[in-house]
Amino acid sequence: MSETDAADGPPPFEEAFASDDVEQRIYGTILQTREPTTASAIADSVDCDPKTARKYLGWFDDLGIVTRHDGHPTTYERNDAYFEWRRINQLAADHPVEDLQDRVRELTTRITEYVATYDAASPAAVDAVAAGEGSDERTIDDVYSDLADWATARKERDRYERARQQRTSGEREQASG
Repeated sequence: MSETDAADGPPPFEEAFASDDVEQRIYGTILQTREPTTASAIADSVDCDPKTARKYLGWFDDLGIVTRHDGHPTTYERNDAYFEWRRINQLAADHPVEDLQDRVRELTTRITEYVATYDAASPAAVDAVAAGEGSDERTIDDVYSDLADWATARKERDRYERARQQRTSGEREQASG
């Protein structure tokens, strides 16, 4: 690989946000953080002053992007509920009600097929080892793949249904207003 190819590509994962301003680097770090982290640790990872990190983390807390845990020391973590809310809002904004309904139907059909195939109400109710051993067509890897897809389909259906409800509610308010 030539030097120009490397320069044109994405930055290394460890430095993914190095060229961004401090706010963007802190935001990017929060996106990657999966457990409560101190402002000092975040400041170290984005190469800024801890006071600056606290300032932006306080702002992100006010916006709901992070959850602040008071203690000694105070820690912050990504607020997954905020990102779920954003995803649903974006779906509602980007898709007409009919498209959202179609997607809910498609996902419901897929989920119903898994319920029938595994004779279970949810992926958690399936004994993957028994299902893989008791079938000539499916290996245990196939079963795990099905269970992951089933769980994802359930989550996506919930998101699309919530977006449909939000979109429908918004259209009703516009019609009556």
